[in-house]
Amino acid sequence: MFTGIVQEIGTVEHIKSLNGGGKELIISCSFADTCHEDESIAINGACHTVVSFNDDTFTVQSVEETLRKTSIGELEEGSPVNLERSLTLQKGLEGHLVQGHVDTTGTITKIEKEETGWLLTVEYPEEFSNMIVGRGSITMEGVSLTIARDEGNKFIVAIIPYTWKNTNLKDKTTGDALNLEFDVIGKYVVKYLASIGQDSL
Repeated sequence: MFTGIVQEIGTVEHIKSLNGGGKELIISCSFADTCHEDESIAINGACHTVVSFNDDTFTVQSVEETLRKTSIGELEEGSPVNLERSLTLQKGLEGHLVQGHVDTTGTITKIEKEETGWLLTVEYPEEFSNMIVGRGSITMEGVSLTIARDEGNKFIVAIIPYTWKNTNLKDKTTGDALNLEFDVIGKYVVKYLASIGQDSL
């Protein structure tokens, strides 16, 4: 479990293809020497398990399903990645409950600079439109954000300067794919309504 509060921007140092179609990623960050094997770390919002580490880097493996459903497969050596270690009882819940299970990817269609921040317009598959609620929560590239406006199969999020500076969202451009995870509570509500034959409250 995560919160969507990015702790650090890491760097992809090496990518190796694995037999069967997966990929191994070696990522550098300041907390690598305190990692442990089997630890869960969200990389651009996708939960991965640490398989090894040293003083400067940790290594994870992305299986085919992860590469199909996320933008992890588009990473290159040198790519900046949002990192968050898993939630513990000693941490405060500052964002919202995030599982690290990416639902789909969206595409940036517009980036607008405002006086006090940025507006990002993101297009996503219409089948997930019942998961989007204005002023509701969404995780985008591992970042907990609030949906400013719902526009059918697009939504708009507002990015404050601190988030812009301390995540890799500042490195994105129009046409880039973003990992999206919808609010888990909303997903349970939608599933329950479907089970009783309703599509809305």
